[in-house]
Amino acid sequence: MKLKKLYELVIEKGIEQDPRGKACVKKELQKIKKQYDTFSKAEKEEFDIERMTNPYSDTRILQGTGNEEIKKVLLGIDIDVSEVLLADKLNEKGEKIDLIISHHPEGKALAALYQVMYMQTDIAHLKGVPITIAENLMQKRITEIERRLLSANHTKTSDAAKLLNIPLMCIHTPADNHVATYLQNLIDKKKPDTIGVVLEILKEIPEYKIAIKNNAGPKIINGNNNSRCGKVFIDMTGGTEGSKDIFKNLAQAGIGTIVCMHLSEEHLKKVKEENINAVIAGHISSDTLGLNLLLDSLEKKQKLDVVECSGFTRVRRK
Repeated sequence: MKLKKLYELVIEKGIEQDPRGKACVKKELQKIKKQYDTFSKAEKEEFDIERMTNPYSDTRILQGTGNEEIKKVLLGIDIDVSEVLLADKLNEKGEKIDLIISHHPEGKALAALYQVMYMQTDIAHLKGVPITIAENLMQKRITEIERRLLSANHTKTSDAAKLLNIPLMCIHTPADNHVATYLQNLIDKKKPDTIGVVLEILKEIPEYKIAIKNNAGPKIINGNNNSRCGKVFIDMTGGTEGSKDIFKNLAQAGIGTIVCMHLSEEHLKKVKEENINAVIAGHISSDTLGLNLLLDSLEKKQKLDVVECSGFTRVRRK
């Protein structure tokens, strides 16, 4: 399919799996369109108009016209200049890579990563946190991440792809939506009573089985196998880690266990203070699971020849 069609399909599938629900996403897009209508000419020229149809600022075509025909892709969790050179080398060997896909954002998508974090406000609210508290806590964290990104050399990788004339795109939150929704539905269905059972459920998933062999499998970092898990919250989408101060409110809302891709030491300290159990499912393995679920959905339209790199392993489900 054409690159532009692939991009549009990724966004469509990401919205379908968004933990907030389609209605909430549609409402947010309508709000952005209304804001755009009030902008001055100068403001409209600076505005990223894709935000009116794509709610995920961390997912973009970074190099290419969109008209390229895509059959074979080089896909990795992290794509840097080295992977761009790898794609060029593979093409020299006859691989015919049509597109490089990075999971983690690069270029303008990385610079705008903080914008997608606003979805965490609605997710926390759905879990029982008052919307006013969720908004105030997340705003502080979002501005922190925005400042942190100001110093990054955002276009380094996309510049390399441009020089070598290789199309490049990144797919972040749409894939993370898939893993978050998939695992939440699975846990809700299985109804585990202890963290040990939560761990057993995760370890039955192929991507986590692979991670275990690489010494990076799921791990309990607060609590133990016999700890009762209570209400489980799968926290795996929304750009990056949210506010470390939200855990008090999650505990008050009845959350007993969180399952994350990763958790900083500062966040873990707050989790322990609130007596919430915590399981790290695994960062790269969870990213891989989300991408595989998304690819399975995309391949109902057209099968893609995927060359794996940078931590990604293709696992197809029937």
